[in-house]
Amino acid sequence: MQARTRKLIGTIVLLVFLVVYAGAVAAISAGRITLAPPWAQLAFFVVAGLLWVIPAGLLIGWMQRPDGPTSLKRR
Repeated sequence: MQARTRKLIGTIVLLVFLVVYAGAVAAISAGRITLAPPWAQLAFFVVAGLLWVIPAGLLIGWMQRPDGPTSLKRR
């Protein structure tokens, strides 16, 4: 797969993932977490605020891979 194609697919997947992730975190934070003690709320928001970085970083790493050698490349 060419780098341009990986970047296009990765960008779309990343945007969809972030929208779904933000919606899920917002739904959780509007629900039962409001009844939790302040230290638990802080822990939740710290973890939720940083957790998205791991899959996003893996996806960006995949997007940045160089093209492999192929005999069908155009000149």
